Amino acid sequence: MKHSKKWLALACAMAVSAPVAAEKGEFGVRVRALYMSVDSATSPNLNVNVEDRWIPEVDLSYWMTDNLALELVLTYPQKHDVALNGASIGSVKHLPPTLLLQYHFMPKATFQPYVGIGLNYTRFSSVNLAGGAITMERDSVGLALQVGADIKISKNMYVNLDAKKVKIDADLFAGGVRAANLKIDPWLVGVGLGWRF
Repeated sequence: MKHSKKWLALACAMAVSAPVAAEKGEFGVRVRALYMSVDSATSPNLNVNVEDRWIPEVDLSYWMTDNLALELVLTYPQKHDVALNGASIGSVKHLPPTLLLQYHFMPKATFQPYVGIGLNYTRFSSVNLAGGAITMERDSVGLALQVGADIKISKNMYVNLDAKKVKIDADLFAGGVRAANLKIDPWLVGVGLGWRF
């Protein structure tokens, strides 16, 4: 009986001292330098090309569990030059926030790979194509796929490597008549720093 009481007391002490998972997950923020490589095409083919460029990116994350996180990707409106048959026809701005559900494979390791899937919403603005002769849809909603990794460098700081494929498209109109569907579908490849708290 005495031994049973000792084991019970030891078990209680271990239970009290054992780390307990937080009821609420971690929050995080990342800042990235991002290269936007545009895989543009039109249907029917009009040989329209949208400029590749570097852009800044910020994301806000919330870990629902050790493995599952939500990530909201943000930037400010980005301006892209547009060319038809190699000749400039103007520019367009777009704002492309993206919401992703991520799965983190090794959340406690130094190297923490993850994959994500979600939706991108793009809002086009300041459309200036062919002196206003060409207009385009203002909104696009499409699938976003992601792969990346956080590399822990201190208690709360990480180096981040990230790549996303995003579906973005909009109809083009000439004289009020639909002329083509423009697919932008960029690869977004970035590197940056992240913090968790």
